[in-house]
Amino acid sequence: MGCARSPFSCRNYEKREACGVVAAYSYKHKPVADVIYLALLAQQHRGQDGAGIAIVEGDSIEMQKGLGLVAEVVKPEFIGGLKGWLGVGSVRYPTTGTPSARDAQPFVVGYTQNGIACAHNGNLVNYLQMREMIQHDGRRLISRCDSEIIVDYFAGELEKCKGDLFKAAESCMKTFDGAYCEGMVTGKGDLFAFRDPHGIKPLCYGWNDELFMVASESVSLDINKIPMKGHVKPGSALLLRNGKLTVKQLVTARFATCMFEYVYFSRPDSVLDAGSVYEARVRLGELLARDAPAKADIVVPVPDTARPAAEGYARALGISCVEGLIKNRYIGRTFIMPYQSAREAAVRVKLNPLRSVLKGKRVVLMDDSIVRGTTTSKIVSLLKEAGAKEVHVRITCPPIIGPCFYGIDMSSHKELIAANHSVDEILKSLGADSLAYQTIGAMNEAIGLKAGQMCNGCLHEDYPTPLAKKVNKILKGGSSEKRYWEEATTVH
Repeated sequence: MGCARSPFSCRNYEKREACGVVAAYSYKHKPVADVIYLALLAQQHRGQDGAGIAIVEGDSIEMQKGLGLVAEVVKPEFIGGLKGWLGVGSVRYPTTGTPSARDAQPFVVGYTQNGIACAHNGNLVNYLQMREMIQHDGRRLISRCDSEIIVDYFAGELEKCKGDLFKAAESCMKTFDGAYCEGMVTGKGDLFAFRDPHGIKPLCYGWNDELFMVASESVSLDINKIPMKGHVKPGSALLLRNGKLTVKQLVTARFATCMFEYVYFSRPDSVLDAGSVYEARVRLGELLARDAPAKADIVVPVPDTARPAAEGYARALGISCVEGLIKNRYIGRTFIMPYQSAREAAVRVKLNPLRSVLKGKRVVLMDDSIVRGTTTSKIVSLLKEAGAKEVHVRITCPPIIGPCFYGIDMSSHKELIAANHSVDEILKSLGADSLAYQTIGAMNEAIGLKAGQMCNGCLHEDYPTPLAKKVNKILKGGSSEKRYWEEATTVH
């Protein structure tokens, strides 16, 4: 569907983003499909909507992808039949609209380097402009996914640069606006990866005697017994060719890594640019206890991401941290479900209060964030129905007042409760006895980065990329629930 009216004029648009990337290379030319499969399982939390693996297999690139979890999409017979020693994999989650198999990753282009397969994590703010540019050049696109835009544009620039992967990546960095971490493999036997100049999304790498791997999170390396050697620096790219690693800095910009990776999104056992996610979350709880203590008997985390913060909060106040909510392990994360009705209905299916623990107790309910507020209010109700005497809500993330343009499903001002209501109003809507958020300063302190080193755009609406700033100003105050790419808004 074209977008002739303006860069932000497409209606009924189904946007998708990839949220977990893996690329692997075997020094000993042994099969890597099973390695990538395990790595994707370790990153399944980053996306439950779609998955896929692409392997360079002789003179072709073999691929299996579709909707569902990794184990549902990638079949054992596919893995067992592959001998290729180079490949990529992806997991993804939906933002809005109906999930579509055409948007599953990886994406492959076949007209250069004997083919390129690409897996992408992030979101292009200038997606529609890029789409129009590519279609204007006469190239056909088959999906509504920005990953296809990225690999197509990269391949076109690679042709212009006569096969220089680094120059093609540099051109991408100077053209794209948004967050992007790319893992690519070519039919010529190269593994290539690059990260946007602000480093908004994470990307690490490591190797052992047999394997080299790039992944969104270090847990993918851990599961394959690959020591992490470092993080792909913002604005840099790495190339593994004939077993030799080359790393180049291509573009320099302000480091602005996503705070939500530390607060919520990444696994607690991952290590990101600033260090251990688990340790950062414990400190988030400790600092929240310092700044917003509560007279309570127990601290109850919302499983699972709030557990380390609850431990830190309870330890700092000298009270017990207990499991007052039991999680159904077979239900996905409510935050990343595509429909609001599904998110709300899933709360009771996903969480069951432990009455013997909660009855008659003053409870601190610890959670990582409040986005829309509906889930939190239902959990407060669960605790009170189970006999909790008081419920004091503590949130390790500051109030979210602006959309995310970089790949987290918080895309309109209207859906963000803190953008439209005061803390007192939110407290009343939750039905809790008290409510306190983390401050931005304390959050920065806990993570261990300075304010200027993180993307906190959703907290103060100062976004690191220029187009995101412009779009946010135009959309702010509007009553629309549409995402920015659905708005009839011209941005230059």
